[in-house]
Amino acid sequence: MTTTGTTTTTATTPTRAPLPGGTWNLGDLTVTRFGYGAMQLAGPGVMGPPADHDGAVAVLRAGVESGITHVDTSGAYGPRVTNELIREALHPYPASLHVATKVGATRDAQGGWPTARRPEDVRRQVHENLDDLGLDVLDLVNLRVGDAQGPRDGSLAEPFETLVELQQQGLIRHLGISNATRAQVEEAQAIAPVVCVQNLYNLAHREDDDLVDALAAQGVAYVPFFPLGGFSPLQSATLSTVAARLGAEPLSVALAWLLQRSPNILLIPGTSSVAHLRENIAGAALTLAEEDLAELERL
Repeated sequence: MTTTGTTTTTATTPTRAPLPGGTWNLGDLTVTRFGYGAMQLAGPGVMGPPADHDGAVAVLRAGVESGITHVDTSGAYGPRVTNELIREALHPYPASLHVATKVGATRDAQGGWPTARRPEDVRRQVHENLDDLGLDVLDLVNLRVGDAQGPRDGSLAEPFETLVELQQQGLIRHLGISNATRAQVEEAQAIAPVVCVQNLYNLAHREDDDLVDALAAQGVAYVPFFPLGGFSPLQSATLSTVAARLGAEPLSVALAWLLQRSPNILLIPGTSSVAHLRENIAGAALTLAEEDLAELERL
């Protein structure tokens, strides 16, 4: 309430448009289906600090100001760079904001992603995430299995059981699996509840179609990483044709397709630009007609 002379005016807060896709429950945590992936905030090759530190902080704050309540990160990004940026930009965290992280990989001097899934590796990474993010409890920890080339067959019992122990100690709220085969997802679910699976999936990479549907039936989230193709952005004549018909950018159509593909899909597109973040949000809000969806299904 502001009073000026004899005139009284009431200050109003601008109404924020809802994010596309609504919300989803990760266990007892409600998150926006449109989230943000912090990977691109690190330097080239996801190593070292960002070229524009202030810009990285700004995009994190802009994401939260837009209503995003799901931020995805990993101690391997940088390494430890994105977690420190998230803490700098957003701590103390709003009660509505939930940060998901990953363990199971580290970085080497050449910028590679060697696996790190021994029990001692997993414990160390969890504690590093807690320290770097400034948290007492991690909302969600995904166990990254496979390697930099993709999922690999093999048991995940030992590292996943280590995460369960840390969860029982009160250091983790919820567990997920990343870069996993369907057999590994089922193995993890036999050990403890899994609230999400985070795998490579987009219009051009549809190997997990059946898994997406199976998880949706179980009420488990599916989080596509590289939803726009990753380091090689999605490109196709079909995608461009549909986008032109809608007067939209092709990558906007790709995001909108993911949100309409299944209600359990959560988006975490990454960017280091506030303007691009806003473009992604607007693009994901596109409504694709049946003819658009049918055309994209043939991609």
